Amino acid sequence: MGSTVKNTLDFRQLPSYVQRRFVPQEADLTDLKGVQSLFDRLLDRRIESSQDLENFVLDFSELDAAIDQQGTILYIRMTCQTDDEARSRDYQNFIEKIVPAVKAFEDQFNRKYVSALEKYPLDEVRYGLYTRGIRADLELFVEKNVELQTKVDLLSQKYQSLCGAMTVNFEGKERTLQEMSKYLLEPDRDLRERAWRASSRRRLDDAKKLDNLFDEMLSLRNEIGKNAGFANFRDYMFKSLHRFDYAPEDCRQYHRAVERLVVPVWAGILESRMKQMNLTQLRPWDTAVDPLGRAPLKPFEDVDDLVAGCQKIFNRLDKGLGAQFSGIRKEDLLDLASRKGKAPGGYQSTLNESRKPFIFMNAVGVDHDVRTLLHESGHAFHALACANDPLMDYRHGPMEFNEVASMGMELLADGFLGVFYGREDLIRSRINHLEDIVFTLSWVAAIDAFQHWLYENPKHTAVERKNMWVEIHRRFNGGIVDWSGLEEEHAYLWHRQLHIFEVPFYYIEYGIAQLGALQLWLNSKKDLQKTLTQYQKTLESGGSKTLPELFKAAGLEFDFSEGAVEPLMKEIEKELKQLARNETEGP
Repeated sequence: MGSTVKNTLDFRQLPSYVQRRFVPQEADLTDLKGVQSLFDRLLDRRIESSQDLENFVLDFSELDAAIDQQGTILYIRMTCQTDDEARSRDYQNFIEKIVPAVKAFEDQFNRKYVSALEKYPLDEVRYGLYTRGIRADLELFVEKNVELQTKVDLLSQKYQSLCGAMTVNFEGKERTLQEMSKYLLEPDRDLRERAWRASSRRRLDDAKKLDNLFDEMLSLRNEIGKNAGFANFRDYMFKSLHRFDYAPEDCRQYHRAVERLVVPVWAGILESRMKQMNLTQLRPWDTAVDPLGRAPLKPFEDVDDLVAGCQKIFNRLDKGLGAQFSGIRKEDLLDLASRKGKAPGGYQSTLNESRKPFIFMNAVGVDHDVRTLLHESGHAFHALACANDPLMDYRHGPMEFNEVASMGMELLADGFLGVFYGREDLIRSRINHLEDIVFTLSWVAAIDAFQHWLYENPKHTAVERKNMWVEIHRRFNGGIVDWSGLEEEHAYLWHRQLHIFEVPFYYIEYGIAQLGALQLWLNSKKDLQKTLTQYQKTLESGGSKTLPELFKAAGLEFDFSEGAVEPLMKEIEKELKQLARNETEGP
């Protein structure tokens, strides 16, 4: 599949967003001595007024952004080609040498900042949230954890490499697992089953390696939490992720709401699918194919067509968004096609000094690829909207709202998907999207509940872990899909979720944000322009407001109780019924 891809992936032509005032332009931020020298200069500075303190903060933010961008570039290069030894080595060197030093210096900065703040106060409205985060980080920092965190980061890189190397020989050709997902959309049930089994067998080949890898991560993380004085790593991570506005019990409230209100809807979707397919058993390879036996949706031939189509959508949705996406294209900040050696999944990562977004994904020519690019573009628009803030900490919002930006963009763009589809296929795509939202809310509950169990029970065995995953998955999967004879595949299904390995506890955000995005969608059906204006204005705030304030500014409620979930699920069911009628009636 063709691709709009940066060939050099060095980003040297991207200028700083503003001219550096503290970090020398020629500074080598992969050189440990050079980085140490810059921090020493900054930390030795005398602070004798509030203006001095503010300049101290702004110069630190500049240095932090420059170093962060260097690490981001190395990460992007590594994930774009995990089998390139030089790229892996460069990233590993940065993780082993630069990141631990920076963490120690950041703690020194935090201490100096809080101490100086007592003498020279800053504007509470402007710096209140910034200070709150720093105080939390101060309480968390333990020097002996730096080495442990470095080990975890290196294990995360190993996970990327293991997954990036997974290919299967199928239908006479070596294919990535991302490419194999296309076959699950084929009407030929035998073909789907063979593809599903081939991919699953390949994952099971490395199941022991991944299990051992996770055991190492688990042990290190438990030690990190204990060193910081927490009962478990879960509680440590809630503070580390700056979750000031909700607690573990709120997550359990989300789990209960999903179990009572979302899972029955998902079960109904699966039961309807089984009837439409004239099946007595719904197997794992039957859940993505069109239930009426139609050929897979094919929105584009190659990645350039995908990009061009999304450009048209953004142009029609909002001229400003269209111009921003055009800029991303012109600066080659995209790597979208799946290929051997490329890390799985998709992400948007901000180059924090140039304040530009980079989008990574594994497009293979299916409907989901369109949603993924819309999703990651939502993140990109968010990064660009708050790029003007001089504080790097405010140039991104809380993750729960960051995902509203991306999931919301998928739904706001829904009315313009005709650039990819005719009437019949457009209806199919919309049905797929709404059903996927229902699945996502359930899957998030399963992954989050599983992660809570993992770290609340740190001494569990691998066998206990497998059994608990199956129990939790059954609680949230609707009970319709038949896994008989596939017990090992079922027990290791969680291995596919990279968040469990790489970013623990970063997953409930998707559920919270999906509820926000659904509210955005309902608002847009009443008044698209007003909703879009509120959305864009709120993106500009970045992290300078609290999570509830951001939701409110966008016209949404920060609430994931049963009372909040129920009307959203009713609206989805209503919309799905209307789409089904439209599909039956024809043009």
